[in-house]
Amino acid sequence: MSDDTGTWSEALRGPWTVLCAVATVVLGPRTAIVSALDQANAAPLHHAADQPHG
Repeated sequence: MSDDTGTWSEALRGPWTVLCAVATVVLGPRTAIVSALDQANAAPLHHAADQPHG
């Protein structure tokens, strides 16, 4: 067995790993919100003013 702890440790601290982690945190929720808004916009409109109040 070889000890690859140093290689993994260095890889996890690399600038690309940090950049990808930050992008995932920032863009992850944003894409979910955009997807939900797209679904809401695609739904048929509901006109509350057309219905009688009872």
